[in-house]
Amino acid sequence: MPVRFVVLCHYLPLANDISGYGNLIMSVNMRIGFDAKRCFGNNTGLGNYSRTLLKSLGALYPENEYHLYTPYIRKTTETNFTGDPCFHIHLPGTFFTSWWRSYAVTNRFKKDEINLYHGLSNEIPVNSGMKAIKSVVTVHDLIFKIYPGTYNYVDKYIYDLKFRYSCNHAGKIIAISENTKKDILEYYNISPDKIEVIYQACNPLFYNLNSPEENAVVLNKYNIPKEYLLYVGSIEPRKNLKTLIKSYQYLRSGLKIPLVLIGKGGTYKKEIEKLINKTGIEKLVTWIDNLSNNEHLHSIYQSSSAFIYPSFYEGFGLPVAEALLSRTPVITSVTSSLPEAGGPGSLYFNPSNPEQLAENIEKVLTDSLLRQQMSDNGFDYAMKNFSADVVTKKMIGFYENVLSNPQ
Repeated sequence: MPVRFVVLCHYLPLANDISGYGNLIMSVNMRIGFDAKRCFGNNTGLGNYSRTLLKSLGALYPENEYHLYTPYIRKTTETNFTGDPCFHIHLPGTFFTSWWRSYAVTNRFKKDEINLYHGLSNEIPVNSGMKAIKSVVTVHDLIFKIYPGTYNYVDKYIYDLKFRYSCNHAGKIIAISENTKKDILEYYNISPDKIEVIYQACNPLFYNLNSPEENAVVLNKYNIPKEYLLYVGSIEPRKNLKTLIKSYQYLRSGLKIPLVLIGKGGTYKKEIEKLINKTGIEKLVTWIDNLSNNEHLHSIYQSSSAFIYPSFYEGFGLPVAEALLSRTPVITSVTSSLPEAGGPGSLYFNPSNPEQLAENIEKVLTDSLLRQQMSDNGFDYAMKNFSADVVTKKMIGFYENVLSNPQ
């Protein structure tokens, strides 16, 4: 168990520290530092993981101090941590932000008397100052190893150096899925005992259903029809939207309902648009590439007939979990971590087989009892595995175990 102690603070905020809060007596269990770069600068996967975990820790375990070290802050409604006294945000105070984040930030850890440092996005600082502090790192995926052709040589080389260093030098590793743990063991020859699997939590707003009236307003705003299939995610080759588009060739005409695609993309999006035109379903497809409102996204999940996720590979598959919490039937690939994210209530297909995907779509659209079972079972599975209270309790227990064991 961590040592409980009382601290009398007279805190004068520094120019590069926006977390001051004056004179107070506080009871503190742990002082935990976090690499918060993605928390403040990434709107999707790594950023969502960081923000959801940090906000859950602050809400459920406010007796701890959480120190967020970031080279910059992009202010949005999602990145507002300044009103909570358990959070302390630290900025570099130098123009050499990359050097600060990878090396000099450890000097700040000493001043802040950090007990534990958590690298939230695959890496930890690489200087000798890390030897004096216990550390853990979250590894999300090894996509650059699994699909090397999707990265240039320099990026692959740098990622490999950072990931390998973090896995070897962090005291413990958090893998966000059993599949990611398997990949770490395969590529970095790490002891299985060093790796703990703790799933990613979902934003708490996904736990409760909106009213039909609220959902109708959102659908009208984005010109979305009442009945549709849904995809949410980036538009890139690994996400495999081509199989989803090709599946429409195998659907009976009465089941070719509209398709809503939410996500940004470049060259691959143009390839998908050509395939949509070739397949003759251009009038059925609605593209939304500017959706940043999670409440609107929640309504779109809830209102869809089924969520389709044809990805070849995922470290976790957060959109699958979000759809399950929205009580939406999920059809996803039987690869990588996706069966972990989808659970026993989802339907699965070979991501290279559009005909098999079409068969699953037909099952969901034509069997109301199956839809209800998928909705209920999927929601129960997601709440038991991905709710913030479950995941955060596991994370706190993990931190306590790390601190209670000799390094």
